Amino acid sequence: MKNVTVVGAGLVGSLWSLYLAKRGYAVDVYERRPDPRKTGKAEGRSINLALSDRGWAALEKVGMAEAVRKEAIPMYRRVMHDVAGNLSFQPYGKENQAIYSVSRGGLNRLMVEAAEAHPHVKVHFGHACVDADVEGGTATFATEDGHVTSQGEAVFATDGAFSKVRAQFQRRDRFNYQQEYIDHGYKELHIPPGADGSHQIEREALHIWPRGKHMLIALPNPDGSFTCTLFFPMEGPMSFDALGTAEAAETFFAEHFGDALALMPDFQDQWRQNPVSSLVIIRCSPWNVGGKTVLFGDASHAIVPFYGQGMNSGFEDCRVFDELLDAHKDDFEAAFPVFSTQRKPHADAIAELAMRNFVEMRDLTAQPEFLLQKKIEAAFSAQYPGRWMPLYSQVTFSHIPYADALAAGKRQEAIMQTIMARPNIEETWNSQEVMDAILAQLH
Repeated sequence: MKNVTVVGAGLVGSLWSLYLAKRGYAVDVYERRPDPRKTGKAEGRSINLALSDRGWAALEKVGMAEAVRKEAIPMYRRVMHDVAGNLSFQPYGKENQAIYSVSRGGLNRLMVEAAEAHPHVKVHFGHACVDADVEGGTATFATEDGHVTSQGEAVFATDGAFSKVRAQFQRRDRFNYQQEYIDHGYKELHIPPGADGSHQIEREALHIWPRGKHMLIALPNPDGSFTCTLFFPMEGPMSFDALGTAEAAETFFAEHFGDALALMPDFQDQWRQNPVSSLVIIRCSPWNVGGKTVLFGDASHAIVPFYGQGMNSGFEDCRVFDELLDAHKDDFEAAFPVFSTQRKPHADAIAELAMRNFVEMRDLTAQPEFLLQKKIEAAFSAQYPGRWMPLYSQVTFSHIPYADALAAGKRQEAIMQTIMARPNIEETWNSQEVMDAILAQLH
C-alpha cells in the first residue's frame, strides 16, 4: 500500500484524503490547527459557503453528498434589499435549481470525521508545516514534542492561500507567483433567529444589500439565524478604517442597511468582537514538482468569494485529479504535470469570474437594466435551451470548464449589449422579435 502525505485538513485536504483512501493509499493528513472538535471552535474564515453542482459531484464520488445535504439549506434566488428596505428578486437558475448554504466550520468537521473514520487515513492535528522537500516528496512539521518529517512517497499540499509547501516552490527557478490583495475586506455579522426560532427574512434565498462600492450579504443557517458578511473597502473615506467605533458603524448601518440593522440587537458588540479580514487572489505555476509534490485548492489558486466557487473549484480539483490518476494508472510522474497544465487555465478563469461577479453583486443587481437583461436571457434560454445557457448557470449548475464558461460569457455579454440598446426594450423584451435578434447573432 503506497503511503502519501496530505498537508492541510481543511475542506479540500479532508476530501482529497477520502479520494486517496478510496484508491487504496495509506494517507497521513497533517493539520496545523488543534482538533476543532476538542477546542470547540473553528479557526480561520467562517463565511458561509455556497455549495453548487461542481462541489456536489465531487462529494457524490466519495459518498459524502447525502451527509452534507442534511446540513445544507437550498437558496433558490437572490433577494435584493434597497436602501428603503424594498425587495426585488432574481432566481438563480431554472425552477428548483439552487445553490446551498453550508457552514464552513460544520462542513469541515463533517469532512474530517469522515476522513478519520476511514481505516486508511490518519489525521495528525497540531502539526504545523515548517518545511518541505518538494523534490523528495516529504514535509516537516513542528509539534509540541519536536519536529516530525513525513514518510510518504508524495506530498499533496492543500494548506491554503499562505501554503508553507508553496513557499518552497517559490525558491525554485522558473516558478511563477502572483499575490494580489483586493481593496475590499470583510467582517462577519449575525442575524439571530426570531423569538419563535424561525428565520426573520426569507429562508431559502441569498440576501444582498447592493450599494455600489460595498455590499452586505446574508446566508441562512439551520438554527434560524443568518450569517452576514459586509464587504467594504479597507481604506478611504467610506471604509473599515473610517468607521473607527462601533457607534459610527451603527450610524452607517442605519443609513445604508436599516432593515438588516433592525434584526441585529447586539450590533455594536458584534462589530467590536468580529475581526476585519482581507481578501487575496493567488496565481502560480507550475503546481507540481515532478511526481513528488503538487499544490491544489487555495494553495495553487486562491480566489475571492464572490462567485461562491472557492470551495467548489477546490472540490472539483479533487474530482479532476482522481480522473487523471485513473487515466495515468496512478503514475504520479505522468499525472501531476498533466493536472497542473490542464487545470491552471480554469483556475485563472474562475479568479477573473469571481471579480466580475463582485461588481455584479455590489452594483449591478441594484439596477433595473441589469435585472431586465437577466430576464431576457432567462426567457431566451427557456425558449432555445440548446442555444444559450446563462453564464451563471454555466459556472454554477454545470461542469463546463471555467475557461470555456468565461469565453462563452463574454460572447453572450456582447450580444446582450446590442439587445439592451434596442429602442423600447422595456416593452418588447419578451417578444419573438427580440428572441430572433439574439438568434441572428448566435453562430
